[in-house]
Amino acid sequence: MKLRYLLLISTLVTACVFPGLALADESQEVKTYKAQCDQGDARGCTNLGLKYEKGEGVTKDVAQAVALYRKACDGGNAIGCFNLGTMYGKGEGVTQDVAQAAALYRKACDGGEATGCVNLGTMYRKGEGVTQDVAQAAALYRKACDGGEATGCVNLGVKYEKGEGVTQDVAQAVALYRKACDGGNATGCVNLGSMYKNGKGVTKDVAQAAALYRKACDGGNAKGCTNLGVRYEKGEGVTKDVAQAVALYRKACDGGNATGCHNLGMMYANGTGVNHQDSFEAVALFRKACDGGYALGCFNLGVAYDKGEGVNQSDFDAINYFGKACDLKDEKGCEENARMKKKRGY
Repeated sequence: MKLRYLLLISTLVTACVFPGLALADESQEVKTYKAQCDQGDARGCTNLGLKYEKGEGVTKDVAQAVALYRKACDGGNAIGCFNLGTMYGKGEGVTQDVAQAAALYRKACDGGEATGCVNLGTMYRKGEGVTQDVAQAAALYRKACDGGEATGCVNLGVKYEKGEGVTQDVAQAVALYRKACDGGNATGCVNLGSMYKNGKGVTKDVAQAAALYRKACDGGNAKGCTNLGVRYEKGEGVTKDVAQAVALYRKACDGGNATGCHNLGMMYANGTGVNHQDSFEAVALFRKACDGGYALGCFNLGVAYDKGEGVNQSDFDAINYFGKACDLKDEKGCEENARMKKKRGY
């Protein structure tokens, strides 16, 4: 390799040039945070840790970030505790330890960091690092919501809508989703939109549902874009516009929403709202939806392989994708999987 032949030169460059670059790359902001941290300012340690975690103004060093978050947390900075908990939760710079993550989120929550309450609540909901306790999860979401964290309001709204850890109260769920949406949480807008669409806890109002889905979509929520696309495709709450539906499904799919990919695939499969019918593009989108865990994407991919539309006909692949749809609780996928296996004598 060329690097071996240039080893001596490389060593000299490293010795002579890299130290100067390191000094040049260290921003004034980093120097300020270092001075603050050295003087015992816990917030400065947290800010410096963020710089090391992201590699902003310094060479990225997650182990150093962990050490700084620990120092900040020990010094009473709740955000430092939260960030350290996140590192333990992901296993970045430390050995993954969800119990330790939960303990740190608790410390952050007790110190007034509402996001710590949200994360701890989710750990109680799932039983990760703590004994599962949905009532405790709801209590923590409430504390987060009261502390101004909109995600806590959304999560508590879900608890009220489903009656998990609290007495079911859809009107209360609506109020919490509204508070979250007004606070800039796009998921809250999506959930509130669905309550209006279904007339759950409020008088049914499809136009209001569409307006809330639009707000969510504009706020970067891909599910909101999908839901708004459905409204345009069906003409519910808005004037029917299949081309607009296609644009919204595309935005949703590009944003990672598997349902949006599937719906866009259906538009291509049927030649609706697009320049022409395109089975190949439909298959590509069904595949993306299936990979994203959407059962109908897998089912329609199975149909494509069964019929040889947009792909080479393959009973083996059809069985595989019908099976994936079945695993995702799609009854028709189970039926088609059984039919194909019988056909092949499996």
